[in-house]
Amino acid sequence: MKTVIGPDELARIPLLAALSRRDRARLATVLRDRLVAAGDVATEEGDEGIGFFMIVAGAATVEQEGQAVRTLGAGDWFGEIAVLGDGRRTATVRALEDMHCVGLTPWQFRPFLAEHPEIALTIAETMAERLAATSG
Repeated sequence: MKTVIGPDELARIPLLAALSRRDRARLATVLRDRLVAAGDVATEEGDEGIGFFMIVAGAATVEQEGQAVRTLGAGDWFGEIAVLGDGRRTATVRALEDMHCVGLTPWQFRPFLAEHPEIALTIAETMAERLAATSG
């Protein structure tokens, strides 16, 4: 499903807020909507993952080995580890309430990061934090 979110709505996602309106408008043309009903799984731990998602509205819990490890809400993202890593999901993301996400495929995500190194750095820092938190 093609996204209906525009550049001004994308500015509400902290990861994208520093982008120019023109860059957000260009990004909006390739994003795809993903609606996840409350209680449904957006990504399943161990499955192959071909999408990076940013939450526009709603909330989700992140579970590893059946245990909740964090909560995500509007402005947060998930899926970067599978898209940039070996392709396997490292966690299950389950909607706590109806959730609206927008997503990119790896073949869209990687060039986007190459064009916007400041975003790549933010994602790398978040990945490091998430991986450190799970290696206990």
